[in-house]
Amino acid sequence: MTRSFRSRLVAGLAPLMLSAIAAPCWAEASMVRPAVERRDASWPETLVQKATSAGATDVKARKRSDGGVVLGGKIQGAQFALAIPASWNGDGLVYAHGYTAPGTPVEVADDPVEKPGLLKDAYEQGFVVGHSAYDKAGLGVETGAVNTLRLRDLAAQLGAKRIYVSGDSMGGGIVVALLEAKPEAFAGGLARCGVVNSWTELLARLYDMRAAYTYLTRGTPYAYAEADLRKNVIKPEPPALIKGAAAQFYVFGQMMKMAGPPLALWAAAQKNPQGPEARIVRQVTTIGGFEYDAASLAYPLVTAALASEDLTATAGGWVYDNEGRDFSTPDMSPEEAKAINAGVQRVKADPAALSYLARWHTASGRLKTPLVTMHNSIDSLVPYSQEQAFSKAVAKAGASDFLAAYAVPPTKAPLPGGQEGYTHCGFTPAQTAAAWNALRSWVETGRKPSADAVQ
Repeated sequence: MTRSFRSRLVAGLAPLMLSAIAAPCWAEASMVRPAVERRDASWPETLVQKATSAGATDVKARKRSDGGVVLGGKIQGAQFALAIPASWNGDGLVYAHGYTAPGTPVEVADDPVEKPGLLKDAYEQGFVVGHSAYDKAGLGVETGAVNTLRLRDLAAQLGAKRIYVSGDSMGGGIVVALLEAKPEAFAGGLARCGVVNSWTELLARLYDMRAAYTYLTRGTPYAYAEADLRKNVIKPEPPALIKGAAAQFYVFGQMMKMAGPPLALWAAAQKNPQGPEARIVRQVTTIGGFEYDAASLAYPLVTAALASEDLTATAGGWVYDNEGRDFSTPDMSPEEAKAINAGVQRVKADPAALSYLARWHTASGRLKTPLVTMHNSIDSLVPYSQEQAFSKAVAKAGASDFLAAYAVPPTKAPLPGGQEGYTHCGFTPAQTAAAWNALRSWVETGRKPSADAVQ
């Protein structure tokens, strides 16, 4: 299985937010850019002292080859890493990462700019940048929001004046949740491929697909072993003795196992486009509202196959309700439509779990801080419809002046077996740079970016 498949698959689910966060006092984001200043030899030790005084523990600093400093440690037990450039411009960017499968180690990279990407770009422009681990893998919107806010507070206490927040997939939704709940804490936000509107709606799509797939593949080689939607098809968490990189590899192996049946179904469908396998793929993806595509079949099913028990534990009850759902599709005969609606597993959501998902996070649209969003017009895990619904919520709230939303063309990437499929979060470096620079310019000049600022 390709590295691309792994990264796209791990990047997914959700956001929700924020009455429950008890946060320290948040500094107002200054619109005055401080003068660029080079630091002396004692700078790393000074940063350690400031971070420790701010409540961070296990703090260590090391110099980078470019003269900057990487500061790492823990905030309330969660690992963090900040990279401070030698010529710091006084501004900052904190990043909220996306969904990782249950059982995945929660650590983040020790050096947030060791790889190309948004954080490295911002760092090279003079920003302090960083990310925080979450307290758990799986559905981590609540902990992701709390820990990202804590990291923002630490950056402010180190001297950052104007602090931005960015995130991808679940992290993109966390950005929206943070800006709605704590607009004064951030100068602006960038949400890419995010669950920006409703986690409840996304889960409904994923589990509609799993329910339909379970029914339509019964008795075939493509069926999952576990039929109950409320249970994982396979346990994603590694045995207790498996740690670190080995644990990551174990979880990836479980994901590969769950990807196998739907990808085999897709391969059979390509051999006979008018055959029963192709018909199943068309019906399952139609029911979920996804493209007829290998990745758009596999990614949602893998996520739903591994997430059920974590979702229940995190939300405090079962999160998906299909009691009134019509599972028929236009190509079904009346008899087939009746059969699927009678035969598919019917489940009822727990009201407390739905309340949790509404808080973490269904968007209110009440923005007061500039937000740039970017989404592929076809995405294999978080549909573009999330962006469309979010834009409507923002317009209804009278806050469209604070939203610049960009749809960019879809991309495809290789999958196992010589196949390919639409990506999740499939952006080019140029698109990422354009979105970030559009947000910066908006905040610094007060002029909203044009409709073609990101293409």
